Amino acid sequence: MGIRSFAAELLLPAALQPRPRPAALDGTPRAEAASFAALAERLGYLSKADVKLIREAYKFADEAHLGQFRASGEPYITHPLAVAGMVADWHLDAQAVMAALMHDAMEDCGVTKPELIERFGAPTAELVDGLTKLDKLQFSTREEGQAESFRKMLLAMARDVRVILVKLADRLHNMRTMAAMQPDKRQRIARETLDIYAPIAHRLGLNQIYRELQELSFEHLYPWRHAALAKAVKRSRGYRRDIVERVQREVEQAFSRSRMRVQISGREKTVFSIYRKMREKHSGFAQVSDIFGFRIVVPALSDCYLALGVLHQLYKPVPGRFKDYVAIPKANGYQSLHTTLVSPLGTAVEFQIRTEQMHAVAESGIAAHWLYKNDRRGSKGDESNPLGAMWMQSLLDIQGETRDAAEFLEHVKIDLVPEAVYVFTPKSKILALPRGATAVDFAYAIHSDVGDHCVAAKVNGEPVALRTELKSGDVVEVITAPGAHPNPAWLNFVRTGRARSKIRHFLKTMELEESRALGEKLLAQALRAEGHTLPSTDPTDTDAQALWQQLTRWSGNRGRGELLTDIGLGRKIATIVAKRLAQLLAEKGVRPDAVTLTLGRYGADDTTPAQGAVTIDGSEGASIQLASCCRPIPGDAIVGYLGRGEGLLVHTADCHNGKRLKERDPERWMHVEWAEQPTRAFETLVQVLVRNGKGALAQVASAVSAVEADITHIDMDNQPATDAAELRLTVSVRDRLHLADLLRTLKRSPPVMRAQRVKP
Repeated sequence: MGIRSFAAELLLPAALQPRPRPAALDGTPRAEAASFAALAERLGYLSKADVKLIREAYKFADEAHLGQFRASGEPYITHPLAVAGMVADWHLDAQAVMAALMHDAMEDCGVTKPELIERFGAPTAELVDGLTKLDKLQFSTREEGQAESFRKMLLAMARDVRVILVKLADRLHNMRTMAAMQPDKRQRIARETLDIYAPIAHRLGLNQIYRELQELSFEHLYPWRHAALAKAVKRSRGYRRDIVERVQREVEQAFSRSRMRVQISGREKTVFSIYRKMREKHSGFAQVSDIFGFRIVVPALSDCYLALGVLHQLYKPVPGRFKDYVAIPKANGYQSLHTTLVSPLGTAVEFQIRTEQMHAVAESGIAAHWLYKNDRRGSKGDESNPLGAMWMQSLLDIQGETRDAAEFLEHVKIDLVPEAVYVFTPKSKILALPRGATAVDFAYAIHSDVGDHCVAAKVNGEPVALRTELKSGDVVEVITAPGAHPNPAWLNFVRTGRARSKIRHFLKTMELEESRALGEKLLAQALRAEGHTLPSTDPTDTDAQALWQQLTRWSGNRGRGELLTDIGLGRKIATIVAKRLAQLLAEKGVRPDAVTLTLGRYGADDTTPAQGAVTIDGSEGASIQLASCCRPIPGDAIVGYLGRGEGLLVHTADCHNGKRLKERDPERWMHVEWAEQPTRAFETLVQVLVRNGKGALAQVASAVSAVEADITHIDMDNQPATDAAELRLTVSVRDRLHLADLLRTLKRSPPVMRAQRVKP
């Protein structure tokens, strides 16, 4: 067992060992034949019939790309051949290799999907389509088109993971051969690779590709930094050769004495990982200690722990630097024991201990499924492979609730965080969550219903706030209530894309339902003022259905529900829609009813003769909001402003902001009134001037509590301590009478000099 090169050499099975890349083609038939022959050498795991199909795909791709050249001057077909070679190294099936050969045919050569289906079958055509960007569609910005293309690719990947494996091979070869491109294009592609493709490779356990993509991106983004660090690593390699050889020799002797069969190889951190560690720890190159390390591959799982014992007897371990990813694997399936030991010369050396199968998964991730499976029949990418399966399922969940491509990409980026914490359910099931995840993220990871109805949480048996960040090893229990629903404030602290998309979807759905109900109420009131009632919504009433269709065609809406939602959100004015509906009814010979006309106009004020009052009782949701500038409470004279897309906003009648809005859009104002029995308390602002002294704040709080009011927030001025201090209290009261009682009680409190309600 001699030490191997420290150029990040990997201990891989033969199928994964690096192979020479196909030589550039010179355009001659002989060179073309030789290039396919190089690919054919890697296809020994496939049947002759499959190889024949792949040859047909090669000929098709070669003809399609005839006359096209890469930026380097090489014929374009060299690129698909190189991608197909990487795919073949993973032992993917014939469909995936054919897709790799034709992955640019639809995008660059005008080949259609039906043409591919006819020649090579639907599965291969679907793979190629999943790899094709949406360049032919018109988007307002390049970023929008890019986001939509990513969404298409990721959803195709969620259905069949072979899509992303081919795409990663494509991106890796492009990164290897990017030197001939313009600098600005190199920078853009390298940034995209670092932000999206490298994290995806890591999420799926493709660590070999992950490291190379990071390294190449770093080299193109920051060439000077990369060159300086690479030079420092090379110099350090020479300085530490004696240490490395001594450690290698002593470790080999220790395992020889223990009669354990192991494979030992040297491991070196990539230049990018050294750079990232220097950035995170704000340290220089000299302070990065674990640049070199060793990987020990053992025959069986139990040997991992025996090997750990041998190492810990040989050298002292560094406290707190042992990680057991064998018992608790990473989210991408990675398994290994990590321990850092102090060498004889006092330097820290990291060791990784794993079995051969673990090593294959560590380097090849989800691709190891094809490389090591016993049954080669019908190898589809969506078979029961656990690696990355939860994340890919979450992609489909997020897509189901997120129609905007940029928002979808934002959620996906959140879920690409490689750092993870491992927590337990009360039944000892392990869940992997991103670092910084909270109890709400945990609830949504269990099930969307658990997340939607969670009200409290316990960590290790102790009650905690829902925003509490979880740590590895925590046992988390979520408490739910049937009537509970997501709080918009949760969006400020949740970390997982799944939780964020579920919360946003629920809030949007709730807002639309409430806006629809409000719109129906407003239209009914406006229509009563015209002497009519709303047409029936019964599907069997053909006359009423025809009337609604005429109305929605006139308004430009897709259906009755969308029209009512637009009215509730203020995008359309109820009085105008009601007049049009009354006109349609008149055309059908329906006359206004005198009793309905009287009811519609009864109780309306002079400013809005066409609408009755909207009643506010406190049970309204997002469609009706109380203005934060004046904070109306029951007993105040109030008016309603139907904002454009914002729903109904309620102001006090004397609010200056409200008056300005009324001058600007008088047709958007409507009469609103308080219900006789409001269902909850309402918040308002109270300004209190107090004498500075011991217990002054406690006396103010006691006075508020004495009248059964609540303080929900306190603001104090930032001035240095003086004889008096000003407090701004947000208090929760039932109505104006309750507020008056509160102000009287405050004024009687000894430290209070003045107490009054804050008006805008």
